[in-house]
Amino acid sequence: MKKDQLFTRRRALLVGATAAAGAAGTAGLLGWGTGGTPGDEAGPAPGAPARRLPLKPSAYRLQPLTGYGPPRAAHGRTPVRRQPLLKMSGRDRTMVLTFDDGPDPRYTPHILDTLREYDVRAMFFVCGEMAVDHQKLLGRMADEGHVVGNHTWSHPLLTTLTRRQIRSQMTRTSKVIENGYGERPRWFRAPYGAWNRAAFQLGAELGMEPLAWTIDSLDWTTPGTRTIVDRVENGAAPGVVVLSHDAGGDRTQSVKALRRYLPHLLDSGYRITVPQRQYT
Repeated sequence: MKKDQLFTRRRALLVGATAAAGAAGTAGLLGWGTGGTPGDEAGPAPGAPARRLPLKPSAYRLQPLTGYGPPRAAHGRTPVRRQPLLKMSGRDRTMVLTFDDGPDPRYTPHILDTLREYDVRAMFFVCGEMAVDHQKLLGRMADEGHVVGNHTWSHPLLTTLTRRQIRSQMTRTSKVIENGYGERPRWFRAPYGAWNRAAFQLGAELGMEPLAWTIDSLDWTTPGTRTIVDRVENGAAPGVVVLSHDAGGDRTQSVKALRRYLPHLLDSGYRITVPQRQYT
């Protein structure tokens, strides 16, 4: 069985089993300020309706990305969370796009091309077993100013692993990211959204903050490009984090959907960016 087929099958088998764990991990989540310390305000759970602003034409565009490189290293000790961060708290119409399970040379380059075309930065939560064979894509992410996060080595259900196994999944992936990206990741995401105490503790020990999402595009179910676009655009609101995928199956629809909704979001005044960690 091919690796992408295994991803899809494993996700489908476990999605029901992790519903409770995912709900526990994303209820009453924290927000964080752009360029500041994470705040304490709660955000909506994934899938919950967000308060939307009307989409209006705008001439707003981000500055070109070339030469940004990896984000600067944060200072201070990473706190141990009890819940993952979910949304951004800010005054403007800011959103974050995230892509999980890659990098995959069949789809990730196309996503990077679209992001570069519109001068947008995003977050990529990579799996070590995928990243180890595609270091050049990690280097490109660094060169174009994207943030790379840790999504474990082989995408397991963390709640079924021992602390030693979770640590191995995280540390192996962080080393691969450091080798290709230029620095160790400062963000991590639990596969299937299934978090537990050990994951939060070990992630913090490795200097990583846990990040969940606000909008789940459910693109891994291949519902159709139009459906993915509608889910992202209908859920667009200040501070939301969008979950999509660039690997783990056929991601042709994800690639096409990004090319449709990204320019629309930008024209409507949304600022697509990445979170900054600047602890003192």
